Amino acid sequence: MIFVDACFNKPTPYTPVWMMRQAGRYLPEYMAVRQKAGDFLTLCKNPEMAAEVTLQPVDIIGVDAAILFSDILVVPLEMGMDLTFQKGEGPVFSDPIRTAEDLKRLQPNAADRLTYVYDTIKIIRERLAEDKALIGFTGAPWTLITYMIEGRGTKTYNIVKKLIYTQPELVHTLLREVTEVVKLYLEKQIEAGVNVVQIFDSWAAALEKPKYFEFSWNYMKEIASYIKGKYPHIPIIMFPKGIGAFLDDIDGDFDVFGVDWGTPMALAKEKLGDRYVLQGNMEPCRLYSKEATKECVTAIYEIMQNQGHIFNLGHGILPDVPVENAKYFVDLVHSITKQ
Repeated sequence: MIFVDACFNKPTPYTPVWMMRQAGRYLPEYMAVRQKAGDFLTLCKNPEMAAEVTLQPVDIIGVDAAILFSDILVVPLEMGMDLTFQKGEGPVFSDPIRTAEDLKRLQPNAADRLTYVYDTIKIIRERLAEDKALIGFTGAPWTLITYMIEGRGTKTYNIVKKLIYTQPELVHTLLREVTEVVKLYLEKQIEAGVNVVQIFDSWAAALEKPKYFEFSWNYMKEIASYIKGKYPHIPIIMFPKGIGAFLDDIDGDFDVFGVDWGTPMALAKEKLGDRYVLQGNMEPCRLYSKEATKECVTAIYEIMQNQGHIFNLGHGILPDVPVENAKYFVDLVHSITKQ
């Protein structure tokens, strides 16, 4: 697979490309399936529907890898937390974790209950072309516990950060529990048929540097080492959003580092390019304009042409991006980088 080869910095005929959130609301075909499902969680839990929307970007846009359609919050959901997706608010947990007593509510063996995810993977792998990679994923423990403690998305992170500074051991206890679930969750995804895994740390930028490494990166590294030890043939992509200032201290047993759009690609290459393949990092809003897209793709290629690289956006594609522009981006990457 070209995508897997690129993750391992092997020669490829062109630079592969995919987009975070590529199976999503910008595609009319996705919206039709979503309407049929009725609500987001129903779609995530229906293997046939989830497989269908996973495959749509491969067929319609021509990306080089499919990424499993699911949500990072199915992990705390199956740990026993009450999750709903509310219009205008996004995900909401009615029963956030705030005390040591609350930890007792969490249920063991959550990875065993995520069978709908593994069933989805099996269907996708049966239908996906053999030369196309399937990416599995999880949220990083820090991002997951932020939702679990705050109860919803947040701009201040004040509840979880208050616990970090006043009850750090409580936070570490929760992180350790989530980390063990994530290890098994990724392992079961691999056994079901994914070819690559990515760990998303969406809320990485919420923490100052020393606390980031203590409460997030070290747990991500632990997960990566666990997976690498058992599945060395599976590439691991780390995507911590917003930590461009911390690149000097990044290390670990993984293969690809996802660069967010706020971090200059040249800086990431300077700091990490001798150790990792880099992924990214076009600003997603450039997809509103073909001219802006071409300008950025050309600039990134000039920086990365002698470096292991996977093209992607620096975060997820937005819902109102024209499908034509997304396809233009993929075709442009293929044509510009073709050897």
